Amino acid sequence: MGLLERIEDGTAVLVVVGLGYVGLPLAVEMAGAGHRVVGVDLSTEKVGLVNAGSSYIPDVAAGDLSDLVSRGLLSATTDFACVADADAVVICVPTPLNDNKEPDVSFMEAATRAIVPYLHSDMLVTLESTTYPGTTEEVIQPILESGGLKVGADIYLAFSPERVDPGNPVWQTRNTPKVVGGITSECTRIATALYGRYIDTVVPVSSARAAEMTKLLENTFRGVNIALVNELLMLCERMHINIWEVIEAAKTKPFGFMPFYPGPGLGGHCIPVDPFYLSWKARQYDFRTEFIDLSGRVNENMPYYVVGRLMDALNLHHKSLSDSRVLVLGVAYKPDIDDTRQSPAIRIAELLLEKGAEVVYCDPYVERFAAGGTEIFRVELTAEELKAADVALVVTPHKLFDYEMIVRESALVFDTRNALWNHAGGNVVRL
Repeated sequence: MGLLERIEDGTAVLVVVGLGYVGLPLAVEMAGAGHRVVGVDLSTEKVGLVNAGSSYIPDVAAGDLSDLVSRGLLSATTDFACVADADAVVICVPTPLNDNKEPDVSFMEAATRAIVPYLHSDMLVTLESTTYPGTTEEVIQPILESGGLKVGADIYLAFSPERVDPGNPVWQTRNTPKVVGGITSECTRIATALYGRYIDTVVPVSSARAAEMTKLLENTFRGVNIALVNELLMLCERMHINIWEVIEAAKTKPFGFMPFYPGPGLGGHCIPVDPFYLSWKARQYDFRTEFIDLSGRVNENMPYYVVGRLMDALNLHHKSLSDSRVLVLGVAYKPDIDDTRQSPAIRIAELLLEKGAEVVYCDPYVERFAAGGTEIFRVELTAEELKAADVALVVTPHKLFDYEMIVRESALVFDTRNALWNHAGGNVVRL
């Protein structure tokens, strides 16, 4: 029986490398479709939690995970030897930027090298880690072929970008359309068949490069438009125009407009990072992505703008920032999740500390938080803590926050997310 037949009848054994926000939900969907799935991760803690049926990812229900583990459909290990018995391997490891804002593909390279000794003919490898166009073909393929097997002849290779939106109750792994592009047309066909087992809609494209570029377009689109409204926010502030009111009015147009919202800066593992992959790759073609680079600078400047506006707000209350206690409300990069990667709260807290402020934070989802190597003290959201602070700074508008109490008990509230849209004026200052 060939690989395609094993995929279609559900007997294919699957390995997911990387059990984070992308890999674990993916493994759960695969196992839920009836495949036997093995997750591989270097973290013994994650492996132990998975094997105990205990979820550490908010989007993965503990009951679903424990059920799959108890039925023998899902397990985890730190040993890559399990690849020897697999029919397909999906790589979901981080792709950060280095200090020079250049792509760091070392995690992908390491994961690929780790599976090479266990590769065999008639198997599929897919990469889901966001990266620059050409990575699958130029970086991953040569490593895979170093073991003697040839892509397109002996094994199959494709790229399918992750589209995870942590905390989104509507669009999750199964119902979010999946783009797939292979090194060859047969690679695409095999990968499409695999993803079609547990994803509602699969969108094949002509190549891995097209799939890689698709993900970068999606997130660059968001980054550029967020930069646009951030710039308009600063202009509207000088013109004494409420940008939030303007956006709401523009939303009433039924065509030709899509709302984006200003804020204290970009966060997460995609939007602040992905456009720089494209900028870096473009330079190899003697091309400058000036529009993308400019939007990146605008968004990166927002924490500085927030702190400047906060200083102005304190001055109006006859307070200096260096003598003030700042209670940061929300440090995750988006509401109602526990992920602080690239959160604008990090840079904002660093700037506040540099200017001599006393900084504490409240976040019901984040137990520990550090900025610039300094551990920030966590407090509960109580009337006493709000009264003790000179200003409550809303960075991440979690639904669990009691905004009525925040307004009632705070001497000053600086709202960077329009969470207090119905409390403008008085002790509330809005970005």
